[in-house]
Amino acid sequence: MEAYVTRVSDMGTPGFLCPRDLQLLIFGGKGGVGKTTCAAAAALRLAARTPHLSFLLVSTDPAHSLADSLADLVPPGNLRVLELNPQEYLLDFKKKHGDKLRKIASRGTFLDDEEINRFLDLSLPGLDELMAFLEISAWVEKRVYDCIIVDTAPSGHTLRLLTMPQFLRKWVAMLETLLAKHRYMKWAFARSRDRDDLDTFLDELTNSVGRMEAVLEDSGRCSFVPVMLAEEMSLRETVSIVREADRLKLPINDIVINKLYPDSHCPVCREEHYLQTCELRDLFLNTFLTRFALWGVPLHAEEVRGQIALESFWEEARQIREPPPLVPKPRLSPEVKVTASIPSPPPGTTLLIFAGKGGVGKTTLACATALHLAKRSSGRSVLLVSTGPSHSLSSCLDMPVDSQPQYVLPGVTAIEIDSEAEFEALKQQYAGDIETFLETLSSNFDLAFDREVLERILDLSPPGLDEVMGLTRVMALLASGEFDMLVLDSAATGHLIRLLELPEIIDQWFKAFFDLFLKYQQIFRLTQFSQRLVSLSKDLKKLRQLLNDPAQSALYAVSIPTDMAFEETRDLLAACGRLGMNVRGMFLNLVTPPSDCLLCSAMNRRESLIYGKFKQNFEGGISVVYRRGEIRGLHGLEELGDALYQYEHVDAEAAYVH
Repeated sequence: MEAYVTRVSDMGTPGFLCPRDLQLLIFGGKGGVGKTTCAAAAALRLAARTPHLSFLLVSTDPAHSLADSLADLVPPGNLRVLELNPQEYLLDFKKKHGDKLRKIASRGTFLDDEEINRFLDLSLPGLDELMAFLEISAWVEKRVYDCIIVDTAPSGHTLRLLTMPQFLRKWVAMLETLLAKHRYMKWAFARSRDRDDLDTFLDELTNSVGRMEAVLEDSGRCSFVPVMLAEEMSLRETVSIVREADRLKLPINDIVINKLYPDSHCPVCREEHYLQTCELRDLFLNTFLTRFALWGVPLHAEEVRGQIALESFWEEARQIREPPPLVPKPRLSPEVKVTASIPSPPPGTTLLIFAGKGGVGKTTLACATALHLAKRSSGRSVLLVSTGPSHSLSSCLDMPVDSQPQYVLPGVTAIEIDSEAEFEALKQQYAGDIETFLETLSSNFDLAFDREVLERILDLSPPGLDEVMGLTRVMALLASGEFDMLVLDSAATGHLIRLLELPEIIDQWFKAFFDLFLKYQQIFRLTQFSQRLVSLSKDLKKLRQLLNDPAQSALYAVSIPTDMAFEETRDLLAACGRLGMNVRGMFLNLVTPPSDCLLCSAMNRRESLIYGKFKQNFEGGISVVYRRGEIRGLHGLEELGDALYQYEHVDAEAAYVH
């Protein structure tokens, strides 16, 4: 790192570590960049430097890592650590306000209590994260803590969380619509505009949204800190994150560039250092990120866990003020090194899912597998799919990929499903059918208020519906007969588990609509929308059957040799067991090869111990994939795919230095 990180005085400390009136400090970024480490280290630094102030370190990621990061550390008295359970906040909200919601529903429309309550109940499961974030904003507003440090989920879901105020506004607007008819009737028959407890409840919800937005947009009280690696995919995603943060008016002053390799004689370190230098030069020469203060943090030989490592983490942070000088291009390793113990997927397999913690290399392994399968099985057509909110297929394949099937090479097609666009198309179809339906009604049939309720009812859909629709779009592509196999690059662990559990809720939501259509079939005719729901319901049923059929579907767990990744992988495997999913093998990725280099040998020793834990806790085959820069483009991915699946068993343990 010495070659391109400018040393500065203590006056150059990142702004978020300087005591001031900051009330909310949010760390975000692509999975695997070190957000949890940065958040935990920042919280400890602030608590130590300002013992007279109180702090809260909180995680909103469904797959929490804070406890693993802190290890056996006992936080100082002025720092509380909390891994939020969003479900608890949702249950509390329903307990406090369930009766009010039912009253609002009963006053609002020709639909009966049971019908509208079903839609309200089904919309609530997706509100759990929102209720948790509302709680955080309330703590900020009430100054329960002087500063709250937030460790977020990987970037796509972080930004969705930060756009929750917009979602809640729609939800409140629907409740307001349901109440509007009652307000009109009170005025028409009693000339009364007296407000009651329901009006107060909605006012409080609206004010909560306003307070949340005010906090997030106030540069004096809030700071959003993107964390990234000096890698192309991380750089591209960080650019997207910052653009979206600008749109949301989130204040950004600093960006952390983590895990920088030193320049040394070690082939692995030299190769990584060269690739990182190229990306940093690209950052300076071709992006707008230089308008922020850029802070480089070196790669640590030991995993940054526990008190000593976390308390010293920021000591080596240095500001990067200018593009690094060019360094000689090293001779790259001639081959990808893999010790493979996972056989190629059998011919009957229809769906392969690559799952794991953010930043472990799921996209790379999914792409390499798709290319391998097409090459090995001539005549079979493979569809490579990404459905997560942050797509990486384009970067990995080094070619444009969007929401339409894109030819990659013979036998391989790629697509990045735009789940939000899929849901928007459904809403437009619904709106068109509603308009047609209302135009056919007699002018004597007054539905002035019911019309608005009908128009807004999709705002009561479960927030995960868009992502499930993305998966059903994939099923529709499979049903077309054009493709023989799907290879799915999934969202990060916590959100994948939630997504796989959502189909049951979505299925109930479909049934609520179908029951509505049957009951009011004489007047409530939404032809195209009804047909679309029937199609979606069938695709969802096929998806659920496919996920539970070990002969046709399988999940490959992807992990890296760190304690935090090990704990998260255990959670993933436990969830797969609950859901009845077939885990066919595990890839332990980004492993440091044996070396005489002090940094690499120290990392290798640490990783060998963690590999032993993986072997003890996972009964299936484990393939070890050694670190070799950033693999991008078809040639490198084909090499990796050929190396990943070998038919002879190789004991990876022998590759470690003990």
